[in-house]
Amino acid sequence: MIAFNSAKLANGGFTLNADLSVLGGTCTAVIGASGAGKSTLLMALAGFVPVARGSIHVAEKRIDDLPPADRPVSILFQDHNLFGHLTVRDNVALGLRPNLSLSTKDRERVDEALAQVDLHDLADRRPAALSGGQQQRVALARTLLRDRPVLLLDEPFAALGPGLRLEMLALVARLTEERALTTLMVTHNPEDAARICPQAIVVTNGHAVPPQPTQTLLADPPEDLARYLGRTTPQ
Repeated sequence: MIAFNSAKLANGGFTLNADLSVLGGTCTAVIGASGAGKSTLLMALAGFVPVARGSIHVAEKRIDDLPPADRPVSILFQDHNLFGHLTVRDNVALGLRPNLSLSTKDRERVDEALAQVDLHDLADRRPAALSGGQQQRVALARTLLRDRPVLLLDEPFAALGPGLRLEMLALVARLTEERALTTLMVTHNPEDAARICPQAIVVTNGHAVPPQPTQTLLADPPEDLARYLGRTTPQ
């Protein structure tokens, strides 16, 4: 479980208040208008935005006093940050050994991560030879290789076409279940949230609202979320 305990998150001149908990082993969407602070919530959990007050816990252990590298968190952004001169296998291996000095066991772990995202047959290709969806699969495999229980997704599939985006969402849902991950997914697409996330956090007016059932929330959204969704009044 993830818990933000009366937390005040300070991102430059912007502050976000969060007092909520997220059930472990599930996918939870983070939704709200542009600039509301959705990414701030994830960045604080990952250690890149300071906690000015309160605390953050994962599995009942306080983590906001830990450096980013020591937190039980992996994060995937829209920009996959693949290295064009490296093979798919080596790009994934960077998540395990930045110097690419791999033991036999390390290589087995890399191959396992590639198999989990259905890219084992493309391991020797360069990123330029892959589709956008395949490139994001490489980045996801690299993220999973860190073997952290919390997976943070900051709109990683926003630039993909509808078909590829649906493929990636299905993959995230499967991996969340198979690996018992606690996944937080920032998205601007309410359909994506409803597709794989049973619950959703709304970020609005400087507050992250505790999770609510996604379908219920989208059926009867608060006023500012209704405006963002293009509805003049909540339905």
